[in-house]
Amino acid sequence: MKIVFSEECLNYGSPGHPESPERVRLAYEYLKARFEFIGPAPAAEKDILLVHSERHLENLRNLEFYDGDSPQYPDIYGYACLSAGGAITSAGAAIAPAGAATTSAEQCAFSLTRPPGHHAGPSRVAGFCYLNNVAIAVRKLGKRTLILDIDAHHGDGTQAIFLGDPSVVYVSLHRYPCYPGTGLKSQENCFNYPLPPLCGDQAYLETFKRALDSLEAGGFELVAVSAGFDGYRTDPLASLGLTSQAYRKVGELISGLKLPVFGVLEGGYDGAALGPNVEQLLLGLGSRNS
Repeated sequence: MKIVFSEECLNYGSPGHPESPERVRLAYEYLKARFEFIGPAPAAEKDILLVHSERHLENLRNLEFYDGDSPQYPDIYGYACLSAGGAITSAGAAIAPAGAATTSAEQCAFSLTRPPGHHAGPSRVAGFCYLNNVAIAVRKLGKRTLILDIDAHHGDGTQAIFLGDPSVVYVSLHRYPCYPGTGLKSQENCFNYPLPPLCGDQAYLETFKRALDSLEAGGFELVAVSAGFDGYRTDPLASLGLTSQAYRKVGELISGLKLPVFGVLEGGYDGAALGPNVEQLLLGLGSRNS
C-alpha cells in the first residue's frame, strides 16, 4: 500500500480556513510510520486539458477567478497541478503490470495531497477545489472506471464532468441538506444517495452496500475513491455521525470488488481524526485475500 505525499502541499493556506495545511500535516505525521510513502510529479498541462478548459487554466495561473470558499492563493495553479499529479501517481501505483503477481495491498494506493478536487468543474473553481484531481487521473488512464465519492458533500464537479460518459459510473453518498445543494436524484450514469445529517454507521453502510449491489456486474477495470472524511462524527462542516469503523467497512466493501483501487483525499476537517480515518479506509481496502 503506497501513499502519495509532498510537503509542498503544506505551503499555502489562510488563517481560519477549514481546508488547512495543518489537517494534512497531522495526517501525514500519524501515517508516516505505518505506510510506504512516494512523491508525486505535477500533472502535465495536456492531462489537465482532458478535463478542464484552457480558459480555466489561464484563470488559475492569473488568479482571475472568484469563489468565496476558494482563496486566490499565490501559485495555486502550481499546488493544484501537484495535487492532480498525486492522483495520477496513486492511480498508476494501483494498477499492476500485466501478468505480475500482486497482493491486494499492491493494487491500492492513496493520494494525501491538497487542494481537493471534486467540486471543480470543467471551467469552474468551487468549494476549496481548483482542479478535479480524480477526474484528471481517470481521464488520463482511459479505463472503464467506477468512481465512489464518500465525501459528505456531493461531488458536483465530478458529476458535471462525467455525466453521460459511458466509460465512467459515478456513485456519491452525501449529506443533504448541505453544500452544494446538488445530488438529490440520480442521472444517467451518476447515482446519488443523499443522506440526513447524523445518519450514523448503520444507515450509511446499508446505503453504500445497496449502491454497490445495484451496479451492473462486471465491466470495470479500476475503482477511484473520492475519499472525504467529513462524514466523521466530530467533523465541523458536514458530519454524518460516522465512526472510524465505518471507513474500515467501506474499504472492505470496496475491496470485495477485487479491482485495483486508488483514493484521493477530498474533505475531512477534524485534523486529529483525519489520519486514523485514512488508516482505517486503507486497512479495509487492503483486506481482501491475494
